[in-house]
Amino acid sequence: MIKSLLVVSASLFMLGAAVAADMPQPQPVKAQAAPVGKAPVGKAPEPIATKG
Repeated sequence: MIKSLLVVSASLFMLGAAVAADMPQPQPVKAQAAPVGKAPVGKAPEPIATKG
């Protein structure tokens, strides 16, 4: 009886370890590069208003 209990508990332990090894692990999120915009075509910069 004790031997069968030992065998069953060891089998369940090994089964649990095998199932845990197959579970997906959380992966770090890769930082994405910021999109690089293009220069506005046909638009001049606004003039700087100065007082004086």
